[in-house]
Amino acid sequence: MSKEYYKVVANNKKAGYDYFIEERYECGITLIGTEVKSVRMGKVSIKESYVQIDSHGELIIIGMNISPYEKGNIFNRDPIRTRKLLMHRKEIDKLAGKVKTDGYTLVPLRVYLKGSLVKVEIGLARGKKNYDKRETIAKKDMKRAAEKEFKNLNVKGL
Repeated sequence: MSKEYYKVVANNKKAGYDYFIEERYECGITLIGTEVKSVRMGKVSIKESYVQIDSHGELIIIGMNISPYEKGNIFNRDPIRTRKLLMHRKEIDKLAGKVKTDGYTLVPLRVYLKGSLVKVEIGLARGKKNYDKRETIAKKDMKRAAEKEFKNLNVKGL
């Protein structure tokens, strides 16, 4: 049995703050030329990006920034162009139904290397209200305070 190689290249931390992530899906992504080399170097940002289902029933990611490869020349593409995500038709249809009827949205969560392939993890998400965000911050603060107290007790106990 061989182990799969995973390396997270870009992470969207803001998605967990702004949305309730209900389901996660793994997608492939179509990249052209030197974009793959830039992704391998970690020159990717998905902070301001989002996922849509276009009129042809295909998943596209909009606003994903892949910086141009330094050693590339005429082969470099527009860094913020829309890119197609690859998923099975049944999964796309399922997502399309949920997005249209239930008020969900599709958010990119992370970009990672799986072996030699570039993958994008997207989440089926529902937006948070302001009071939900305050609740999330309060929970984080309580957890952080408890960990600090636990650490202090362990240090004093030795």
